[in-house]
Amino acid sequence: MNEEIDIILDSTKEDMEKAISHLKKQLQNIRAGKANPTMLSTVMVEYYGTMTPLNQVSNINTPDARTLSIQPFEKSLIQEIEKGIMNANLGFNPMNNGDNVIINVPPLTEERRTQLSKQAKAEAEEAKIAVRNDRRNALHELKDIDLSEDQKKDIEDEIQKITDSHIEKIDQIFEAKEKEIMTV
Repeated sequence: MNEEIDIILDSTKEDMEKAISHLKKQLQNIRAGKANPTMLSTVMVEYYGTMTPLNQVSNINTPDARTLSIQPFEKSLIQEIEKGIMNANLGFNPMNNGDNVIINVPPLTEERRTQLSKQAKAEAEEAKIAVRNDRRNALHELKDIDLSEDQKKDIEDEIQKITDSHIEKIDQIFEAKEKEIMTV
């Protein structure tokens, strides 16, 4: 009996952790004004006829807070890298100096910061919905187990505590990202 309950609780925690790690990954893609190599994580480059992630054909560095420097492993890729950045529609204007592709990351306007903050909030809401769905699934699985009313109530309370702690983590992650976005 208890083994079934432990399995339900463990899988619920695991699913909720996945929702949080997905949220973190999504929030990394929302830029907060500073140059960061992860900003280019969605850029694909044609490399010998195959679409390849930019970070697999070049080194991406941040010489300062407003600049991204992309050094291709092969100089012949410079045009393809520029094309890939433009096609990714990130709002960047790549320039090349013959050896590297350089991107100046423009400072965010107040309006753009607000948009990005709303986008981050939407991602946090998605994560909360996923956590609540995990709770619902756990409670549904609990119905199939033969338990007394008191035992069911205790386990439901335990599931709710797990849910509340994960929702709180999501709120903390969002607040940190919002602060990062809104800081000029």
